[in-house]
Amino acid sequence: MEDIAMLGVDAEPHGPLPDRMLESIALPRERRQVEACLVRYRDVRWDRLLFSAKESVYKAWNPYTGQRLEFEDADIDIDPEAMTFTARLLAPRPDLPAGVPPAPDRLEGRWLVSEGVVLTAIAVPAPL
Repeated sequence: MEDIAMLGVDAEPHGPLPDRMLESIALPRERRQVEACLVRYRDVRWDRLLFSAKESVYKAWNPYTGQRLEFEDADIDIDPEAMTFTARLLAPRPDLPAGVPPAPDRLEGRWLVSEGVVLTAIAVPAPL
């Protein structure tokens, strides 16, 4: 694991989020993106994918920084064609111990839907 500085993986059932949950986890721009994708690409539950991406961001961020993130602390942009996502971190950067590289302000991830599961993952290489 010395090659990886941050790692976040999440798996969710490929189904719609419970009622009103999207409103509580998504920023307004993210909700618009999910709604547009639900119309254009009907074979993916984009609301669940967004939730999973945010979970992967948290799972990568928290162990590295020791800082909690709320759903509104990460703005996710999903690329339906490339099957990737980018998270722009909106939370203040924490002070890390001496010698630890600062936390990035963006995280890049990949996603997949297969066999009834939404899978998202982020891996940030350790600096050389």
